[in-house]
Amino acid sequence: MACTGQLEVEVELKSPADKVWGTIRDSTIIFPEALSHDYKCIEVLEGDGKAPGSVRLIHYAEGSPIVKVSKERIESVDEAEKIYVYCVIEGDLMKYYKSFIAKVVVVPKGESCSVKWSCEFERASEEIPEPGLIKEFAVKNFVEIDDYLHTKA
Repeated sequence: MACTGQLEVEVELKSPADKVWGTIRDSTIIFPEALSHDYKCIEVLEGDGKAPGSVRLIHYAEGSPIVKVSKERIESVDEAEKIYVYCVIEGDLMKYYKSFIAKVVVVPKGESCSVKWSCEFERASEEIPEPGLIKEFAVKNFVEIDDYLHTKA
């Protein structure tokens, strides 16, 4: 049985696409501030934290279900199409998945937008479940960022 798979989800948000995209692009600074209950800090280890090739070390807050630390590399960024692709290269997630690549796409919808999150993964063994918790965490983050953008506006 193949240990590879894909997950995807689309989340409708109230905020404009440009604001959501800006928040995702500045997540190194904004996520620990806006989502401090989930992110302790995000350190830039290589690059500027935004450009392809940049490496970031993410420390998740206490209570994170599976992952406490994650090192990710930004694979590609398309500013015009609002597409961000990253790969987890080290950390707790690698105990469960041999590879994990995620893609975030912000889709303008008039005055609001949607965010499409997807991932491709290879499980470390057949017993490891699909990363449903990670998908739920991503959805929760996007909804909370939407709320954050509305409360600070």
